[in-house]
Amino acid sequence: MLRSTTWPRPVSQTRLLFATVFTAAFVIGLATAFAAGLWSRAPGSMPAPPQVEALATAPDIALAGLPEATPPADAGIQLARLETVAPVAPPVEEPDRFYTSGVIARGESLAYALGQQGIPRLTVHQITSELARHFDFRRTQPGHAYRVTQDAEGRVVEFRYSTSPMEGFTAVLEGDRFVVRRDELQLEPREARIAGVVATTLHDAVKALGESPQLASDFADIFAWDVDFTRSVRPGDEFRILYERLYFVDENGKESYLRPGRILAAQYNGSAGALSAVYYESQPGQGGYYRADGSSVQRQFLQAPLRFARISSRYSAARHHPILRITRPHQGIDYAAPAGTPIWAVADGRVIYRGYAGGFGNLVKIRHSRGYVTYYGHLSRFGPGLKVGQRVRQKQVIGFVGSTGLSTGPHVCFRIAQDGRYFNPATLHTPAGDAVSAQRRPDFLAFRDSLLARLDTGTIAAADEAL
Repeated sequence: MLRSTTWPRPVSQTRLLFATVFTAAFVIGLATAFAAGLWSRAPGSMPAPPQVEALATAPDIALAGLPEATPPADAGIQLARLETVAPVAPPVEEPDRFYTSGVIARGESLAYALGQQGIPRLTVHQITSELARHFDFRRTQPGHAYRVTQDAEGRVVEFRYSTSPMEGFTAVLEGDRFVVRRDELQLEPREARIAGVVATTLHDAVKALGESPQLASDFADIFAWDVDFTRSVRPGDEFRILYERLYFVDENGKESYLRPGRILAAQYNGSAGALSAVYYESQPGQGGYYRADGSSVQRQFLQAPLRFARISSRYSAARHHPILRITRPHQGIDYAAPAGTPIWAVADGRVIYRGYAGGFGNLVKIRHSRGYVTYYGHLSRFGPGLKVGQRVRQKQVIGFVGSTGLSTGPHVCFRIAQDGRYFNPATLHTPAGDAVSAQRRPDFLAFRDSLLARLDTGTIAAADEAL
């Protein structure tokens, strides 16, 4: 039998020399890199990390909901007098105190969370018993935070419970018992301006500009006596708002934007006309909104019984009923809105009917002065405690949108009659409320001019479709 044997091939001297040189170069490069790393770690020679440099050049205040970079002039929002404030220093922790903090998790109680932190049961009971007089712990929710302060002997000397970044409670040991105080962070108002053009709805336009929809609601409330923002808003309508943005500083010195505050001045220019209003206090803490001429924006009747709905059927002398399949007058306006949307009284008055009324479903009727009666039909339920004979105020919730009676979907049928005769609610205009007094008028005019000058600065940017 023949066997084949394979011998290794001889390595040439050229290849051996090349491998030796390559290995030596690799070793020298590795040693050089290692030495450079040690040198860069030498005290005083380490460059600032990128994130430290970024923080050093960042603005003192971050505006929540807005881009961190300065927006271009046509971004649709301008901030006026937005000066920065010195950050609040975090609390000084004493050396003989020990601090334990945590957050309530889903399914946990405060007693369980504290027990997991090693707090004695007797102390937990004492703390929760004192706090229970101020806070119902059945309302404990995931995300509520707590902070326990103990002395060198392990006794709890202070306990903080935060239900939100803005509100909480602190229990401090005084003698042999805990004294509880309510904590409310003070808000810092900053004046700001937002301006834009409606593309779909006012709600969408404000949201597209980076601000809370609550600002749109507050704006609509100011002009609710003159504009039905359901039927009167058109694409291209312009608005300007001078308002306060409310900030708070937490215990660690971090400042954050919370929400929009009071509107100081507002303008609306659209199919409903050119409107303006300013907030003015005739006495400290007693203020309201007035037109540029000093007359009140408030009237006897609001233009609509709810906010941001859609008109599904208008007042008509002959409408084809979608259920009865007959043509007959529709003596009101149907506002389609999600089931459960609050419905309010359009004026002060007295409830004269509350109950089921055939095709109207759940119906509320309110009698007002000068022979006016308003109707609110198809409600899902009535306002809390609403009774016949009860006095109600303008904008008081008297029911909620539903689809009871002859209805094809959730809406409210709003009607108004005077001396027993129905008429189109859209044509109702009533006198304004009390104007600024003659004694206060010079002060009002100066204040008005200052607000409108600040409101009128800057450019208007169009808002795109809803986000």
